[in-house]
Amino acid sequence: MKILFLTDNFPPEVNAPATRTYEHCREWVKQGAEVTVITGAPNFPAGKVYKGYKNRLFKKENMDGINVIRVWTYIAANKGTIKRTLDYISFGFSAVLAGLFQKCDLIIGTTPQFFTALAAKKLAKIKRKPWVMEVRDIWPESIKVVEAVKDGSVMRYLEKKERQCYHSADKIVCVTQGIHDRLLSRGIPENKLKVFTNGANLELYCPKEKDKDLIKELGLEGKNVIGYIGTMGMAHKLDFILHCASKITDPNTHFLLIGEGAEKENLLTLKDKLALKNVTILDAIPKHEVSNYLSVIDIALVNLKKTDLFLGALPSKIFENAAMGNPILLGLKGEAENVINRYKAGIAFEPENEADFIEKLSFLTNNNKFYMQSKAGCRKLAEDYNRETIAKNMLDHIMQLNI
Repeated sequence: MKILFLTDNFPPEVNAPATRTYEHCREWVKQGAEVTVITGAPNFPAGKVYKGYKNRLFKKENMDGINVIRVWTYIAANKGTIKRTLDYISFGFSAVLAGLFQKCDLIIGTTPQFFTALAAKKLAKIKRKPWVMEVRDIWPESIKVVEAVKDGSVMRYLEKKERQCYHSADKIVCVTQGIHDRLLSRGIPENKLKVFTNGANLELYCPKEKDKDLIKELGLEGKNVIGYIGTMGMAHKLDFILHCASKITDPNTHFLLIGEGAEKENLLTLKDKLALKNVTILDAIPKHEVSNYLSVIDIALVNLKKTDLFLGALPSKIFENAAMGNPILLGLKGEAENVINRYKAGIAFEPENEADFIEKLSFLTNNNKFYMQSKAGCRKLAEDYNRETIAKNMLDHIMQLNI
């Protein structure tokens, strides 16, 4: 089976869409599929092309058996609306052009970069092949929630195109049950929808001793480290975390935030304004170093903006931290909280509620029995959400389109 996969993000980028796509495609190759990925030059989130790459019209490479085609895009940092939109649109056009010359049995387009799905839809029509839409986020509604785009003619146009993609796709893969239920409520036939969540790479992430050299390098000796590794965007509401940190009096509690994103500079400014000595903010790190940094974390922070749209969210950092045995301090209600509670893998606080955050953090820090129970629950969660198994099941599902 020949699969053509369109994605705006791919390794060496380290965000959730890049990691999920790579790990799924790598597993599909192991299972005998021939996989071609069309993507751009790696540049997320700073909008700077990674060392060793150039923003060329067309370049082929092979990554663990995956045929990777990198196409030209208008490159922009992950902030601002107009330039990012031009980035997404340019990738859509380049992906269609490159895809015309690739043989395939089916096409997959992954969101939330919505123009990637539009490109997959267009290619499927031209090549008369079935196509699968992977929905990682309800877009464009999610950008309206974080006020990146206002209601108006542009939003109505995007919502129209969104509906067309849902109805055109032969199968829709939902990354959470919440997305599945939301699309079902919009009238999308249930036989089109299937949930394949994010998961844990148990080869890469597993419980390990703390990296003592790293602890010393970061000046975290004797600290109870509350860690966040990921995108620092508008949806992640990390300014709320900094305000909470300003009210924590325990000198042994320290917040470690690592990543890039649209809000990074604002967070650094706020840290200085609040004169926070208990917060360290670092630049993004390579994927192969993530497990070392996760090892120094005592409590994993997973936080999003307070909105009903995120009731169906299930962030991938839950699974990476769970695999490392890091209890979760969750700033989310809905599906993610249900998972954490079911496995007893941590504790949830009311999103954007400072008093509740401080109370739940104190409980998780000072109740050793609950903390150790959470570590055990994390490992069970990770085993049940093994990404290798999820990838195999997804391949079996989409192969039905080629029977």
